[in-house]
Amino acid sequence: MGLRNLNGSASMSKVRSAEASTLSICGAGAQWGLEFQKDVRERRKNTFFISVNDLMKTEPSRTSDNPWMLKTPPGSSEYTMHTDEKDGKKVLVCTVGSTVLLYDARCIDDLLHMLKTAGDWVDLGGADEQKPAKEGTVEAWGRSAANPIGGWYGLKKGLRGRFGVYIPPLMEELMLCDLEHNARNNRIRAR
Repeated sequence: MGLRNLNGSASMSKVRSAEASTLSICGAGAQWGLEFQKDVRERRKNTFFISVNDLMKTEPSRTSDNPWMLKTPPGSSEYTMHTDEKDGKKVLVCTVGSTVLLYDARCIDDLLHMLKTAGDWVDLGGADEQKPAKEGTVEAWGRSAANPIGGWYGLKKGLRGRFGVYIPPLMEELMLCDLEHNARNNRIRAR
């Protein structure tokens, strides 16, 4: 059962606006500042929040029998994505050939919020888990200790990377963002 705030309502806009007020944007990409982390921790001490699954505004839902058929931004690889539940958490199941990756489904709303705050194009910068991600990219944000979940949105150890490759096409399919489809160096922005 999810927690609710003191007056009994589950207001996502209050949570998001409180978090957005301390977000700092630097240079070409969005970087979450230490001020954001401190402020959010302080606000959470004094506020009751609803559970993460209740917070999702965008609730993508597809079964493994009817997955989204997607392509990487350059259009060079096809993959499928569907939703499932693992350990009580809604997850996105991404199947690329015989490889299965899992991402926390909350990433859709969190990334959309980050993109809206950035207000412009942000580089994707996809990289495997074992490789460093270029700063200021969606990939770097998706594994940053300063993002809303405090680390990786990828859930499968050894396969937690490629966030900037596989999540943006789903967001485009859901009509939440604009995505470039060049051979290299693609970018994303919120609609």
